[in-house]
Amino acid sequence: MIKQALIVIGCVGSITGASAAVQVQEPKGASPSTSAAQQQIASSLPAEDGRDAEFSDRGFIATLADPIIKSKDGKTVWNLDAYAWVNGRAPETVNPSLWRHMGLLRKHGLFALSEGMWQIRGFDVSNMTIIKGQTGWILIDPLTTRDTAAAALRLVNETLGARPVSAVIYSHSHGDHFGGVRGVIDENDVKAGKVQIIAPEHFMAETASENVMAGSAMGRRAIYQFGSNLTPGPQGQMGSGIGKGIAGGDITLIAPTIDIRKTGEVQVIDGVSLEFQMVPETEAPAEMNVYVPSAKTFLAAEIATCSLHNILTPRGAKVRDAHAWAGFLNEAANLYGKRSDTIASSHCWPRFGKTEVKGWLNGQRDNYRYLHDQTVRMMNKGMTQAEIAETLKAPPAIGNQWFNKGYYGTYSHNSKAIYQFYLGWYDAVPANLNPHPPEIRATKLVSAMGGAKKVLAAAKMAMADGDYRWSSDLLNSLVFAEPQNAEGRALLADSYEQQGYQAESAIWRNMFLSAARDLRQGIKASITTQSIDMISAVPTGLLLDSVATRLDPGVIGDRSLNLNFNFTDRKEQAKVSVGNAVMFSEMGVSHERPAVTVSAPRQLFLALLFLKMPLAQLEMAGLKIEGDRTQIDALQAALDPMPGPFNIAEP
Repeated sequence: MIKQALIVIGCVGSITGASAAVQVQEPKGASPSTSAAQQQIASSLPAEDGRDAEFSDRGFIATLADPIIKSKDGKTVWNLDAYAWVNGRAPETVNPSLWRHMGLLRKHGLFALSEGMWQIRGFDVSNMTIIKGQTGWILIDPLTTRDTAAAALRLVNETLGARPVSAVIYSHSHGDHFGGVRGVIDENDVKAGKVQIIAPEHFMAETASENVMAGSAMGRRAIYQFGSNLTPGPQGQMGSGIGKGIAGGDITLIAPTIDIRKTGEVQVIDGVSLEFQMVPETEAPAEMNVYVPSAKTFLAAEIATCSLHNILTPRGAKVRDAHAWAGFLNEAANLYGKRSDTIASSHCWPRFGKTEVKGWLNGQRDNYRYLHDQTVRMMNKGMTQAEIAETLKAPPAIGNQWFNKGYYGTYSHNSKAIYQFYLGWYDAVPANLNPHPPEIRATKLVSAMGGAKKVLAAAKMAMADGDYRWSSDLLNSLVFAEPQNAEGRALLADSYEQQGYQAESAIWRNMFLSAARDLRQGIKASITTQSIDMISAVPTGLLLDSVATRLDPGVIGDRSLNLNFNFTDRKEQAKVSVGNAVMFSEMGVSHERPAVTVSAPRQLFLALLFLKMPLAQLEMAGLKIEGDRTQIDALQAALDPMPGPFNIAEP
């Protein structure tokens, strides 16, 4: 029962309140203003040269006959044909540039890259790269979830001939690049030394930071970013800009056995020489690229894809270093440009030929460097985040390259992130130093404007003029001041929807349409980023640090606690101290005179501290307590439960 309860450490639920009483409304069509905007966008797009279409098709070998991928319990976790309808002329509810882009991303199957190398594309938001070793397959980035990864490997074995997996490489510390690992290998083979897992240094620490420490908040925000509650369609989700959507099923993790620490490091894996380029603090804090000399192929992981990326992802993450990002792209061009006939990434489609390799790396290098340098130039002139975001645009030589367009990241969002990287969120305007929180500020603004009716009238005028940015600004204040205002909620949903339809960025579209959906239909969200498998792989010290972030000072008060934890299955011990409303854990040491000592397999500690299961039940399962058990009761009572879904589009 304990194991069953731990299958997902996260939350599944819905929010009641204002949104729960909303009458369900269906999506609406494009407004005349949106239709006109789409026509203008279509007329301004770069000339089509056919290279992307050719590269995205090249090397196709096969795909699954049945497009539906299911889990062991029969649930559909992925539909390969979910975007098969993206063909022909763009509907008025989709930005024409994004429509073209999704028409390329929708392709799926096994594709040849170069001699002895292939990719699985379209089975997830990310790609899995396959290298033929002397005895088995070397897999780079085994997708997001167990079932899609297993289906991808099945296609490989059925098409190319069955072989064991000899090694797995994680290019970086994001879940869509390691989460399917248990679908392709058995951990027992890793422990026996039959399979190596290779990752950049600090991989586990950064994985824990993102997926455990801040996992709940990121998971909720990711539902907006990836449009997880939206249905693919002309009025719904249009992928993620660098892939389709996020696959369902279990996110898994097995700890690496080999850490890569420096650029130029070479590992011979299953007879194949692999050279690595370290690119930390770019798209992920722990990230690396892989060069395969025998295939003359460079895998750029995620620092170069078919779109401008995010310097700060909207779901939330550590701000990335745009200056370093451009520098590593330049280094990659210098180190591998002349040696590579093929370049691929862990998203999107590859490019072929030395000219394309150099052009792709240098073109994106210039994009990130321009973003960085011009943001800093304007910042040093005293311009604020909002002013820079409104002003900064890519020059034609950069912006007219299809792979530099903002299908994922945008100049607007990224310039603000670069500003934040250097100066933080505060723009030095004292009025913004200590403003009222959103609900109070909104109430005062609505009152100052003369009440809800006047706000509604002004918002309707803005919408009639096609100024959806201003209408949503007005209506957001109204909804935060009066969450039950049905007309205001409905109009705000309409305003968000039109902005979503016009967005070139797939994730901007997702965020606008997700907000519209929540306002119209209420919120029903699940967060499943913290599976037991991922938790099990994270070092104990990092898990205890995560527990400390849930300590409620209002409950613990000024009480002092001194506990020793013995993790019997791992031969680990931890000294846990609580005082001044702070929980501090130290691994490998213990209190000389603890108030209480708790001994158990780590799984029972997870149940105690994450699920807050009753002590009596845990003792029946094998948890042992020596000393003052009220100390454990006090700690458990003071821990917030695992966070549930929270409101975004309303208070």
